[in-house]
Amino acid sequence: MSEEQKLADNRTRETTDELREFIRQGWADRHTGRPELALAAPYAAARRAALSARFRGDRLVIPAGGLKVRSNDCDYVFRPHTAFAYLTGLGADREPDAVLVLEPTPTGHEAILYFRPRAPRDSDEFFDSPRFGEFWVGARPSIDDIEAELGLTARHLDDVLDDVTKDAAATLVRVVRDADRALTADLDQRRTAEGRDAAATEEADDALAHTISLARMVKDEHEVAQMREAIEATRIGFEAVIRELSGLAEKERGERWIEGIFGLHARHQGNGVGYDSICAAGDHANTLHWIRNTGDVTEGDLVLLDAGVEVDSLYTADITRTLPVDGTFSDAQSEIYDAVYAAQQAGIDAVRPGATFSDIHAAAIRVIAEHLHAWGLLPEGIDVEATLDKEHGQYHRRWMVHGTSHHLGLDVHDCALASREEYREGTLAAGMILTVEPGLYFKADDQLAPQRFRGIGIRIEDDVLVTQDGHEVLSARMPRARPDVEAWIRAVQGAGSTGASGVSG
Repeated sequence: MSEEQKLADNRTRETTDELREFIRQGWADRHTGRPELALAAPYAAARRAALSARFRGDRLVIPAGGLKVRSNDCDYVFRPHTAFAYLTGLGADREPDAVLVLEPTPTGHEAILYFRPRAPRDSDEFFDSPRFGEFWVGARPSIDDIEAELGLTARHLDDVLDDVTKDAAATLVRVVRDADRALTADLDQRRTAEGRDAAATEEADDALAHTISLARMVKDEHEVAQMREAIEATRIGFEAVIRELSGLAEKERGERWIEGIFGLHARHQGNGVGYDSICAAGDHANTLHWIRNTGDVTEGDLVLLDAGVEVDSLYTADITRTLPVDGTFSDAQSEIYDAVYAAQQAGIDAVRPGATFSDIHAAAIRVIAEHLHAWGLLPEGIDVEATLDKEHGQYHRRWMVHGTSHHLGLDVHDCALASREEYREGTLAAGMILTVEPGLYFKADDQLAPQRFRGIGIRIEDDVLVTQDGHEVLSARMPRARPDVEAWIRAVQGAGSTGASGVSG
């Protein structure tokens, strides 16, 4: 809370010495056993070991970040920084302001988690702090609890700044800069005071963040398992929406109804949605980042639902299905859908170890260009090869503007700090998880599009694991071929219960 907010804090909290003494009394002893080692802990330890080998002798600081104000005195639900979650195994809304420190040792690094442990019930914090006090927000773990759960050393957060800068002149201290801006500013001040060059320090920090981001490209077996859980939870959410499709035309702002249904299941199945859901009916599907979700849904419409469940470990799915409201695609919708499906299949077929990331888009977009050419939509004299020319073509991008793929994991657009050479031109390897998501979008007022296509937007998106000998479509339980989608809708609406469709993709 800012100083201005503290001065303007109008919440009434009359407190007397007598009340304080009364609050401290009459609490039962806590009989909570030590937590078991978290399932993610050994994997997080292996990730820290790999990072340690890269930065021997340096002190590495990875903050979780703090609470962020949503409005006035209300905070957003806390989500730790991705690098922190990756290296600790902590997810959901755990431990705001915590800081992971990899302390250099003669043989590598010791992992130390600085956090705000549970305060005693006779402390002022227990009752006085509406942001952190147990009386208001529930109990936090103790030092012993965190050590048992995560398999590392834990210390009180109050000590972190002094501990990490105690010898900053002799030891290079690196921090993930964007995780906690206030802590970074304090570290910058102290490192400069110790004689460290500011520009060189920031460059060293950036190298740390880049290394962590790049390491996340290849998932370990725990990460793959978490992604499978996120995708299965997403399937449940999609099927909940499908069960309601036939009644959406009777509701105002039907897109919001879709968003609410999916969000309910996302929150129940996991931590929530991994990103703002796109619930786009009719022409809204042609606005790529349509997250207002304020529109009505009418019979004959298609609904483009781009949504993913983020499980408690913070791994998220990212799946798109374009669904006919009345259960059946029209002739024009079918024509476009089949083109997008063919493009997606080409993109999926390109996923294999040794291929480049850009091969996926190249395969999918060629199919898109072929269909646009066959429909006579490219300018006169422009064939498929001409439009695919990156310097003088690209006419097809009027109807398919976005890329076909991105890495997926803890962030919906994962590993964003990797360089262009490492990402777009990088080589696919077993353990990577990617989306494949071509689309075609014909805006209602697009006079270059055939009349029958106007107002139709279609995207199909699946999450694909690169395997040792090819790929696995992790979201294969969610049908994507047009006849299978229609059968899926019939089965889910007929079954009336989650997961009873019996339709394979």
